[in-house]
Amino acid sequence: MDYKSILYTKSDTVLTITLNRPNVYNALNEEMIFELQDAFSKATIDQDIRVIVLTGIGKAFCSGQDLKEFLSNPNPSFIDSIYKRYNPLIKAMREIPKPIICRLNGIAAGAGCSLVLACDFVIAHFEATLVQAFVGIGLVPDSGSSYFLPRATSSKFAFEAATMGNKISATRAFEIGMINRVCNDDEFEYTVNDIVNYYKNAPTKAIGLIKKMLNNSTNSNLDTQLDFEAFCQEIAGNTNDFKEGTNAFIEKRKPVFNGN
Repeated sequence: MDYKSILYTKSDTVLTITLNRPNVYNALNEEMIFELQDAFSKATIDQDIRVIVLTGIGKAFCSGQDLKEFLSNPNPSFIDSIYKRYNPLIKAMREIPKPIICRLNGIAAGAGCSLVLACDFVIAHFEATLVQAFVGIGLVPDSGSSYFLPRATSSKFAFEAATMGNKISATRAFEIGMINRVCNDDEFEYTVNDIVNYYKNAPTKAIGLIKKMLNNSTNSNLDTQLDFEAFCQEIAGNTNDFKEGTNAFIEKRKPVFNGN
């Protein structure tokens, strides 16, 4: 696919996906959403990619749904839009067996906030904000926000954020567990690169299995999760990275994982 609304940039084993509609604060139109679906599909099967960075160009990360485009349809269907556009994208992000690092460069509102919550690791510029903006136009959270937000914070905070639509500063988001890091100007790019470098050199298959295990744990009981851990451990124990990790431990050196 020839992308027009996103940038798809590979460098070594790192893929950077950049939302690229800065004139509308990277609002999500149909073209962008389908391009994102395709990008994550490609990244899933590309064995060279070991870590993905999701970010926005310009001042914003993502301002949410492009309402002008949506309302230009004389008979807009919310359920059709969600099932065809947003749900497949969020599922693709959660199911891809590779870490997704969100470089939160600016405001993330509505479905843009949902994209942030669907990432695995979030590094925010200190001026970035998150907003569950749905209620401000009489709608309810979608794109996974009602699932991710109470799990990342608490049911009480999730209710407040979803029903009041207040801006959440990067600092506040860090304090309550919505994001992993908050950085000033000098630290932002360094921290993003540092985290990306860690994951590009980590045992990728083990990371993917861990992601799947943590996804499953939210809707699992202990017995089921113990069985799933054993299943995943058997897979991890048969990787080249396990052999390299144990050899490095015995030889008292740093392991060199290749992701296999």
